[in-house]
Amino acid sequence: MTVQVKALACELSANLNLPLSRLSTTEIARAAVKQGLVAQISGTTVWRWLSADAIRPWQHRCWIFPRDPHFAEKAGVVLDLYQREWQGKSLKDDEYVLSTDEKTSIQARARCHPTTPPASGRVMRYEHEYERKGALAYLAAWDVGRAKLIGRCEPSTGIKPFQRLVKQTMKREPYRSARRVFWIADGGSSHRGQAAVERMKDWYRNAVLVHTPVHASWPASAPAGQAGVNAGGLRY
Repeated sequence: MTVQVKALACELSANLNLPLSRLSTTEIARAAVKQGLVAQISGTTVWRWLSADAIRPWQHRCWIFPRDPHFAEKAGVVLDLYQREWQGKSLKDDEYVLSTDEKTSIQARARCHPTTPPASGRVMRYEHEYERKGALAYLAAWDVGRAKLIGRCEPSTGIKPFQRLVKQTMKREPYRSARRVFWIADGGSSHRGQAAVERMKDWYRNAVLVHTPVHASWPASAPAGQAGVNAGGLRY
C-alpha cells in the first residue's frame, strides 16, 4: 500500500483528472481513497511516508549549465569585491560595493475598501477585494558592506530607469564623495556589455560597472552580525 501511494505521488496531475500543476499531499491522500488503495488516510501520513523515501522521484529542482566561457574569471572578480578587493588590492574605506538587480511584473493593487486599523483586542483588517493598477518594476541597489538598500519603482526596466536608480544612489552620501563605487550587475538589456560600462563612467566618474557571468546570481555577503541580511556567494 505504501508503495502504491508513492506511485501516486509520481503521477502527473492531469492523469488523475486534476487541474493542478503539482500534487499536494492532501490531493494524493484523496486520490488514494478514491482509487480504493486505502479506506482512509491523511495528508500528514502521506507526507511522512514520502519524506522517509530515499529517492523521492516526485521532487524536482531546476538548474542550468553555465555557458559563459569566462565564468570563473568573471565570478572571481565579483567574489573579490565581496571581500573588498579589486585587482589584487584592498579597497579603501571610501570605496563601496553595490549589488543591483531588477524585479519585473510586480502587480500594483489598490484595495476597494478602507483598511480597518488595529484596536484593543483586534488586529488590523483589510478587505479582500482589490483593483488591478497594472504592473511595476522594482529596481534596487544593495550596499554589500553596509547592508543598505536603495530602491525605486518604475513602469518598466531599461537604460533610463536604471540611470534614475544610479542617480538616486550616487547623489547621496557616502557615494557622492566616494573614491569609487562598484556596481555589480548582470547582463540585462538595461546595462549590457562594454557600452554600459562606458555609459556608467559618463554618468559618474567614480562609478565602476562590473558584470556577473551569464546565468549567475549573486546574493550579497553581509558583515557578520547583520540581522535579516541575505548571505551567500556567487552561484550557478
